[in-house]
Amino acid sequence: MNLEAFMTQTTQFKDIKRTLAPGQRQLVTGLNGSAETLFIASLLHDQQRSIVYVTDTLYHAGQLVDDLANLLRDDELFEFPVEELLAAEVATSSPEYRSSRIDALRALQSDHPVVIVTALSGLRRFLPAPANFAAARFTVKVGDDFDLEDLQQRLFAMGYAHQKLVAGPGDFAVRGSIVDIYPLAADYPVRLDFFDTEVDSLRYFDPATQRSIENAEMVEVLPATDFILTAAERTAGAAALTAELTKQAGKLAADAATNLTDQVQPLIDGLKKGSVDPQLMEFADYLFPEHNQLLDYLPADGLALFGDYSRLQDAERQLLEDEANWATDKLSHHQIFAQQIFGGELRPIVKEDQHAQLMLALFQKGMGSLRFQAITNITTRAMQQFFGQLPVMKTEIDRWQKQKQTVVLLVQDEERLEKIEQTLDDFEIKVVLTKSANLQPNLTQLVPERLRTGFELPEANLVIITEAEMFQKITKKRARRQTMANAERLKSYTDLKPGDYVVHVNHGIGKFIGMQTLTVDGVHQDYMTIDYQDNAQLFIPVTQLNLIQKYVSSEDKKPRINKLGGSEWAKTKRKVAAKIEDIADELVDLYAKRAAEKGFAFPVDDSLQTDFENDFPYAETPDQLRTIEEVKHDMEKPRPMDRLLVGDVGYGKTEVALRAAFKAVEAGKQVAFLVPTTILAQQHYDTMVSRFEGYPINVEMFSRFRTTKQIHQSIKDLESGQLDIVVGTHRLLSQDVKFKNLGLVLVDEEQRFGVKHKERLKELKANVDVLTLTATPIPRTLHMSMLGVRDLSVIETPPANRFPIQTYVMEQNAGAIQDGIRREMQRGGQVFYLHNRVDDIEKTVGQVQSLVPEARVGYIHGKMTEAQLEGVLFDFLRGEYDVLVTTTIIETGIDIPNANTLFVENADRMGLSQLYQLRGRIGRSNRVAYAYFTYKPNKVLTEVSEKRLEAIKDFTELGSGFKIAMRDLSIRGAGNLLGKQQHGFINSVGYDLYTQMLSEAVAKKRGKQTQPKTDTTVELGVEAYLPSDYIEDEQQKIEMYKRIRQLENDDEVSEIQADLIDRFGEYPDAVSQLLTIGQLKLAADLALVDKIRRVNGDVFVTISKRGTNILGGEDVFKALAATDMKATVGITDDRLHVKLVIQPKMTVNDWLPQVQQFMAALRDIVEVTTKPKADDKQPKEQA
Repeated sequence: MNLEAFMTQTTQFKDIKRTLAPGQRQLVTGLNGSAETLFIASLLHDQQRSIVYVTDTLYHAGQLVDDLANLLRDDELFEFPVEELLAAEVATSSPEYRSSRIDALRALQSDHPVVIVTALSGLRRFLPAPANFAAARFTVKVGDDFDLEDLQQRLFAMGYAHQKLVAGPGDFAVRGSIVDIYPLAADYPVRLDFFDTEVDSLRYFDPATQRSIENAEMVEVLPATDFILTAAERTAGAAALTAELTKQAGKLAADAATNLTDQVQPLIDGLKKGSVDPQLMEFADYLFPEHNQLLDYLPADGLALFGDYSRLQDAERQLLEDEANWATDKLSHHQIFAQQIFGGELRPIVKEDQHAQLMLALFQKGMGSLRFQAITNITTRAMQQFFGQLPVMKTEIDRWQKQKQTVVLLVQDEERLEKIEQTLDDFEIKVVLTKSANLQPNLTQLVPERLRTGFELPEANLVIITEAEMFQKITKKRARRQTMANAERLKSYTDLKPGDYVVHVNHGIGKFIGMQTLTVDGVHQDYMTIDYQDNAQLFIPVTQLNLIQKYVSSEDKKPRINKLGGSEWAKTKRKVAAKIEDIADELVDLYAKRAAEKGFAFPVDDSLQTDFENDFPYAETPDQLRTIEEVKHDMEKPRPMDRLLVGDVGYGKTEVALRAAFKAVEAGKQVAFLVPTTILAQQHYDTMVSRFEGYPINVEMFSRFRTTKQIHQSIKDLESGQLDIVVGTHRLLSQDVKFKNLGLVLVDEEQRFGVKHKERLKELKANVDVLTLTATPIPRTLHMSMLGVRDLSVIETPPANRFPIQTYVMEQNAGAIQDGIRREMQRGGQVFYLHNRVDDIEKTVGQVQSLVPEARVGYIHGKMTEAQLEGVLFDFLRGEYDVLVTTTIIETGIDIPNANTLFVENADRMGLSQLYQLRGRIGRSNRVAYAYFTYKPNKVLTEVSEKRLEAIKDFTELGSGFKIAMRDLSIRGAGNLLGKQQHGFINSVGYDLYTQMLSEAVAKKRGKQTQPKTDTTVELGVEAYLPSDYIEDEQQKIEMYKRIRQLENDDEVSEIQADLIDRFGEYPDAVSQLLTIGQLKLAADLALVDKIRRVNGDVFVTISKRGTNILGGEDVFKALAATDMKATVGITDDRLHVKLVIQPKMTVNDWLPQVQQFMAALRDIVEVTTKPKADDKQPKEQA
């Protein structure tokens, strides 16, 4: 038997089955926790009919979905998530939610039975007619015929957006005969290659590289929105809105009428054109006049389940109140119509619905006037908590066995099974190990399954105990597949757009104007135009792309544009170079010191370490596991570890640190954990105490929250070796703190310690292992140049079940503030309210207080003393306040998992990284977090601030700060790493050039042999460029030129060829010649050739002095043997000159490849001498 069989054989379940005909409504009482989950799953499998389950909030819907996932397959379970506030839905229209909704609707329209879980907000939502939704999708097979225009219109109507490059689900792009579509539920976008109107091939491709991955036979394209309108409905909707607009504007004063028209008219125009602007949802009432809802999608024989009806009514009251507040606010600004309906109402929906209905409730009360055909009570009891007290559990199990109950113990993962069986055996609890599919009645058995809570089901003589009750272990969620994970929206920050500042290595800083194709001597070539001072323009052929970099600096300052041919740029470069020399010296010293040191090699992991790691209640992310491996690997080596762990806020860096600490303590060493603030010390201390519970490890804290007496005691214990781990602020660095046997130092947010502290830290670190944690990403490129000074681990994946932060960008609006604070307080959370002026912060506190009188409001700002600050924060942490009004002082490092709503006033005035850092303060637990960025009403935003707010809104969707940080913070990080005085230097030459100069200096200082290269000028007078009719988009064109320019070896050439054909179709001669010349130059550089030019029928090759010293005449003839060309060789000015003769009959396709072969042969001869010998002095370490 399986678990469901126990449920389905009870008499109650059989009773319930009798009343499941359409139109019948019954009440089922008594189910709670996972017993309800089991009931729903049993109902689905027993009846084979689809089920829609309605619960009160999104949070509860999510909880139920997680629990059902333990019993149902992925294709049987779907969520239909709709934001609880319409305002929120319009502001975010989150792609994850959208894609889940579409999957759910499609599943309801498929043939096999499924469970759809939705919150009340999902039930109320107006939807397109089921028939229209079913029609709004199509399949593409190889060999199908499509009219391209028609296809684009169709995609547009299905909610897809036209882009230059397909980056995320819901995008499509057209390039000549190639159409790329990113269907919503697909893991990868798909590329349709047309031959005229016929689909010639279908392939999946990777949006990050735009390269094809595998071929497909057919692909289903689903709508990209659940807001589908047919052409007729669009016309009707536009007409209805226009009529209503005329009617309502007529009743208003002139300026109010203008406001309303400005708001609605663009929507009407968009509607006619086929847009699916999320703002149209505010007018769903006019667009979907027949008010279809989710239950209209449920097949006629389906079942509608309503969880706890009285809770649904409460939730509805709250929703309607919030909606009314929001609507009142919108009306006062004349942004919507009066008397609008935004969604259906619960009672009418329940009364008019023709499906079989089951109301589930714990007790039979609060049902109002609903009539039931049957009422059934299924008795269930929640399982008691055993808190790891196995003797107590044993007496209970013995009692159940006497009563002939079937006792099932659920254990999450296979590897824990044996361990738990062993533990139970020690306490003489007899259990049988088995699989969930063959449970035996009346036995006690151990099964590798999971549910959220345990329960007793007396009617079925079934008792279920989960690890949550046995050991208070949080049940890990089974990871559900996330389709959105590969939607990477951020392009590299080096993308050039017209208007960007660029740095030319020889001419300095200018402004990039754009690309143009010029004809010189009858040959086309692409040039980049750069503006310098006094309207001087520089045309740079794309072959010299490597001399140009985008100018990136630490603040978004406008750089000084240099003068062409002036001397100031050369001066700047000299100054920077001198500075870089010093830094390079320091780095090289450091490296040598570090390589020579001896430290302690920790032993390999044992079973205790594994136990400790299995206690971690969450699923580790792949990055976390990789990082943990790297850290342990370092600890096990005799050389002291010095590793920097970079990870976004809340990505699980602490867990990595704790595992390292455990390893150190187990080897008999002590651990010091250094943090910048008292609050952080307290937080890490709390985490450690709970995480190390049950292990013989003593943890203590040094900070202002401890008395002098306590601290003196702790210092004694440290010296005697009683204390294993100590966490503290810079107090730990005082001279009186001595360790008996320090083995590992953990440093959190190192950049926030002062110089004196850092010196002392260096002494501490002398030969112990060090792991530094930081959330301020320090740019990789810089790290590369610091290679070997510090090792770097990066955690880039957010933990599963972290919801992306829902970000709203809106005008400041009292209604929204009130709702947001109340909504957060209702779920027991706290709110940050950011107001960035100290002088009138108390006034703001008063305003917030009057909006939400029941809230307890506290405030902090930078002018308080540190003790005052910490006092307030500590109270906030302990939950004494609901709202904390604060200045940007909270930007750094306060972790308050219970604060999940953030308001920022005048967000348009803040920098991107600031907004991002602020937003990182919330969303640190497994609840949805809300960030409201507001700006003054009726204020026109500057273009820059609009872009910033737009960017932060985009990033929510991924919840990934690492990428945004690259843009803004990386550059700041660069300054931190090298000390403040570097800032100016980085700004004066731009970030990329700076790092390039630094890494070259370090390599030279470390005596690295580099292979000599020349920079050959190639002038062959051949058509070699990317024509605009082949690649239209300028950015993609620059990217391709860059790749051709940066060729490293011949394999990359074939890679680029494949890439071009894949993304843009077959290429013309000019492109293949461009590639050949790229390859030719690659060889010529290594063959130490200075110049290759064609004059009429001859190609002249000039070899550099260095090359001439290596090559002799006979070598040249040896190289020529690879070709059919005649040549003469001579020497003038110590240089070899080779003249290759092109026969009159030869075309470009004949002679060009031969010149390339000649170069390749020359290169092979030269490389025998110039290739650096492998470095034998120090064996490379396997990282």
